[in-house]
Amino acid sequence: MNIRPGIAADNAVLVAIWEDAVRATHDFLSEDDIQFFRPLVRDDYLPAVEVLVAEDADGEPVGFIGLDGPKVEMLFVSTSQHGKGIGKALIEHVGRLKGPLAVDVNEQNPGGVAFYLKCGFKQVGRSELDGQGKPFPLLHLSQAS
Repeated sequence: MNIRPGIAADNAVLVAIWEDAVRATHDFLSEDDIQFFRPLVRDDYLPAVEVLVAEDADGEPVGFIGLDGPKVEMLFVSTSQHGKGIGKALIEHVGRLKGPLAVDVNEQNPGGVAFYLKCGFKQVGRSELDGQGKPFPLLHLSQAS
């Protein structure tokens, strides 16, 4: 696996990875929610963050992380690659570059919560609404002590 900086030409495949992963892990999102967020991910969220892409041996993107400084704004891995250490490798890679990381994770995504806790994050807060004001509670996690 190779980790490289993302480029604008990656965005279509990254949105596809996002949608694939969200459909598998975010059971609390309706089809309308996914349709609402897809253009935001493509047009607003991806261009606003520093993106690093994980590629397989063939150079195909299989996951990505989006950062705002030391804050993880998005981390998604193709469902066919779940459990293979790609998300952990991305977290470890950016942790070496940025130091202790922070992340907000949907409380209703127990797999995501468990993943971040295994990566050394601890809960430091909670919000009832997500960043769009939708009723999807967020847990605020940090690696800092």
